[in-house]
Amino acid sequence: MINNFLLKEFGKRIRYLRTQEKLSQEQLSYKTGFHRTYIGMIERGERNISLTNMAVFAKVFNLTIDELLKFKKATELLKHYKLKTED
Repeated sequence: MINNFLLKEFGKRIRYLRTQEKLSQEQLSYKTGFHRTYIGMIERGERNISLTNMAVFAKVFNLTIDELLKFKKATELLKHYKLKTED
């Protein structure tokens, strides 16, 4: 089962970074090479993206991957994240 909380928080992080850079989804699409609808799906927490795609976002936002993954609610993420063995 995909943990929606984690996907939604990552999507919020991408949206926050995009808006801080004053980029539209279309502009971010151009910079990343990803389709605009894919970016929208990430921002809504509908896509579980690969590490290589995370690296693309990190590069576009001039961050390291670990900086990209810094969430305000980091401890909350771990509380809500369930391992497959916990189901």
